[in-house]
Amino acid sequence: MLESSNIDSLDHMRQLILDLLPESPPTLDNFVAGGNGETLAALTGWLAGAPPDTSFCLWGEAGSGRTHLLLASGFAYVDALRDPALAGAGVAGQLAVDHVDALNDAGQVALFNHFNRLKMAAGMLLTAADQPPAHLALREDLRTRLGSGQIHRLRPLSDGEKAAAIAAQAGQRALKLTPEAIDYLMRHAPRDMRTLSAFVVALDRYTLEHKRAVTFPLLRELLTETLPLEP
Repeated sequence: MLESSNIDSLDHMRQLILDLLPESPPTLDNFVAGGNGETLAALTGWLAGAPPDTSFCLWGEAGSGRTHLLLASGFAYVDALRDPALAGAGVAGQLAVDHVDALNDAGQVALFNHFNRLKMAAGMLLTAADQPPAHLALREDLRTRLGSGQIHRLRPLSDGEKAAAIAAQAGQRALKLTPEAIDYLMRHAPRDMRTLSAFVVALDRYTLEHKRAVTFPLLRELLTETLPLEP
């Protein structure tokens, strides 16, 4: 049975991680590019206004970081899975539409009109889907509009790239995470980099505050209590 002091320490760590997760908003800086360096550079340049294309489309499978980058853009964000008619899009001059392939008929008409308005006003439209515009089941005039701008693919990070990113983040903090500890995290924690990165930050703060080394029992307990474990 755990001693009271250990239970208090674990409770502190659990709260620390839970507090950190929502306080780590997606940014371009905390996006782990892996093999997507060219795409990230193109997006960064486009957001800075060069070249001045109206639209920029990110496509790739789930887990590739599409939503992270749309949120990181700072644009007014709409998820078509939750708002297929784009009722919440408003009249923003910079609009990001996630899961654009989930738009219903009304949403497709709305996005077509948004595109034309943004083009006339030198606005910007950032979209994301699991396929490039030409392969999406959308009305032809909308596919043409979305296909007229920049189109870039995002590829999911490999497990090796994620492990390397965790090791680099730990190294920057002088946190001693052995390859075995990183492998354990990769096998049992959610595999999205935002959660993994937040866990590394919290783990570093915890070990510094309590002057405790990272051990497998500690990792196992904290992962079990704070994060939904992968099978």
